[in-house]
Amino acid sequence: MANSLLTIKMITREALRLYRNSNSFLKNVDTQYDSSFAKTGAKIGNTLNIRLPNDYVVGTGPTITPQGTTERQTSLSITNQFNVAMSFSSADMALSLDDFSRRILAPAVNRMAGQVAMTLMSTVDAATMGGQGPAQHFVHNTDGSGNTISPTAATVLQGGAILTNNGVPEGTRRVAMVDPMTEARLVTGFSGLFNPQSKIGDQFETGLLSKNTLGFDWYRDQTILKHSTGTLTGVTVNGASQTGTALAVTVGSSGSVSLNPGDVFTIAGVYGVNYITGASTGTLRQFTYNGTETLTIAASGSGSIPIYPALIPTGSTPGAQVAYGTVTASPATGAALTLANTAGESYRANLLYVPEAFTMATADLPMDNRQGVEMHRESYDGVSMRMAQQYNVMTDQFITRLDVLCGMALLRPEWVVRMADAI
Repeated sequence: MANSLLTIKMITREALRLYRNSNSFLKNVDTQYDSSFAKTGAKIGNTLNIRLPNDYVVGTGPTITPQGTTERQTSLSITNQFNVAMSFSSADMALSLDDFSRRILAPAVNRMAGQVAMTLMSTVDAATMGGQGPAQHFVHNTDGSGNTISPTAATVLQGGAILTNNGVPEGTRRVAMVDPMTEARLVTGFSGLFNPQSKIGDQFETGLLSKNTLGFDWYRDQTILKHSTGTLTGVTVNGASQTGTALAVTVGSSGSVSLNPGDVFTIAGVYGVNYITGASTGTLRQFTYNGTETLTIAASGSGSIPIYPALIPTGSTPGAQVAYGTVTASPATGAALTLANTAGESYRANLLYVPEAFTMATADLPMDNRQGVEMHRESYDGVSMRMAQQYNVMTDQFITRLDVLCGMALLRPEWVVRMADAI
């Protein structure tokens, strides 16, 4: 007996299942931030304000000084609509669901999920869709000339230490999302470590890094971005006691300089502070160029660099606490800026992070079954997807589109570390 035609409900459910399981990165970010995201009939342009954690100063002794609560918030705009359009025949609709899924749905949904993941991942370089700012930290392994080479266990552990120093609670799940080539190199490098025999066996048999290795659950993802670094030589701070999210600088006479969105640099004499204790970490604070386009400053010129995090000094007292403090002191005038990696270098921007650092919220697209269009909408695991289908009698084709309407942002940049690998 011939198969019954597949229904739009069956196809939508299968498409949503494929979407949630086709991309490692999307499975390891927060997609259930708030139930208010799933607003029926949401239209492109809706903006949701999200409160960020408060920060307070600890006092001592019997006397207290009440602290005001300064609410911080960031925005999440539901402005990203992704779709994939396809057509298939009545004969295709008569296939079993497994065959239809493998031949038609899987390739389409895989492409959509990859595009969504790449867009969300791009917030690591630039806060183009809300959020606080780009990823704040960078680690890499280098050769004798300072060029980025493949990461080692020490590189991973350094990234873990940075997350801890920036307030990630102990016991919180941590994820390592790496490019397939980086994973291949790491598996080779980790094989000689003092790993449990079962983990070494798993790595040998599958070629994959095991979960809960060096403090991270490991996943590979082909949508890991490649980053190209600008040039930043002969640049110094122009003016003492600067604070805030912009840094005034002066460029030397040797040539113009450029910064690409997401470039990381340090400032001489400006050290980071521990998020919990307020004490100096003993390492220079890393700053990220917080722009959406390449910034160029001419030779012998001056300019302003948008930065993340903001310069919020805690003062000269060791361990002094200042709400939202980021650095021990403001940079001195003439302090040199130095890129975290070699100028003009390109690298694979693998990620070490906490899933809650990223948020993707989907909203329900409207339903309208008029004009001969059949629609169905499904929600699962924090994701809402709609399918619209119309039959073309002239060609015996079902013209179909799958849509996801979402907002995405990097809400906790301090909980993301870029772990570079050579290309």
